[in-house]
Amino acid sequence: MKKLNLLDKFVFFFNSIAATTLLLAYILPYLEPKRFAFLSILSLTVPFLIILNILFVIYWLLKVKKQLLLSIIILLIGFQYVASLYKVSASKQVNDAENIAVMNYNVRLFNVFKWIPEIDAAQEISLLIKEQDPDIISMQDYRPDDGLALKKYYKFEEVRGDKIKNGQAIFSKFPIINQGSIDFPNTFNNAIFADVVKGKDTIRVYNVHLQSFKIDASKDPLKSEAAENLFKRVGNTFTLQQSQADLFLEHKAKCTYKTIVCGDFNNTAYSFVYKTIKGTDLRDAFVEAGNGFGRSFDFKFFPVRIDFIMVDDNFEINSFKTFDVKFSDHYPIMSRVKVR
Repeated sequence: MKKLNLLDKFVFFFNSIAATTLLLAYILPYLEPKRFAFLSILSLTVPFLIILNILFVIYWLLKVKKQLLLSIIILLIGFQYVASLYKVSASKQVNDAENIAVMNYNVRLFNVFKWIPEIDAAQEISLLIKEQDPDIISMQDYRPDDGLALKKYYKFEEVRGDKIKNGQAIFSKFPIINQGSIDFPNTFNNAIFADVVKGKDTIRVYNVHLQSFKIDASKDPLKSEAAENLFKRVGNTFTLQQSQADLFLEHKAKCTYKTIVCGDFNNTAYSFVYKTIKGTDLRDAFVEAGNGFGRSFDFKFFPVRIDFIMVDDNFEINSFKTFDVKFSDHYPIMSRVKVR
């Protein structure tokens, strides 16, 4: 430190804070939000903290200073987190007839309140689906809309509400032989499932929508709400998400079919609920076959991935894609998987 000038000492001070905070964030997926709700908020910032520490490494590298070792060591400790932030994968080329194309999309009520001006979201999403031709579609923040043209699909929807009915839906080209809902107390969020038949296989498809933080993606949350209130509300949401994840897992544990889990977890891949739901029996399609940051939510400050497609070991993951289309505050994702 004696060889650093005043500016570099100032930079290293903030570098130390960023590195220490990232190190703390690494352990958060192992801590129950019910007990550590306030600390759990840090998991939302992991993508930002990783990028920030990489920038510090570059800064010290250009300066040819040994201080770069601090962030390098922290990044190496959490290599699995760093590696999952940005992926470079090669999608396999297999016969499409052998693949099941699974799409997940939070459609934000098909833009009913005109958050995005001058688009017919239901029509645009219908055209996207027609072009990509997924076999199974999982939608969150869904509402019945006459503009959604998906006539060749079987459908199961679970919607509630008085003025605007909304909820979740699963569409499938394969016949649906069973369906149901996992109710989450005191919220419109829930999980639904549909058992579909493809050839000789029965496949359970889950659509999971965990509690939302209700943060405006286009605004700085600290400017729109007092920090104390924001952290308290977000901490409470983490606690609710944990309870909802537990209800989902209790239901899933009774399933004997091959399983696909889709959804908007309203939390990142560095969170307790992600680790809990993924467990040891599910695999994240983006991690195995994705490219880039996999950003699925339009948060302007840094890339955020909160929408997921997971499969159990009965499936081979062959591709994953995020579609850069602005019909919602989320981006649709799609994976092609093959029954082993």
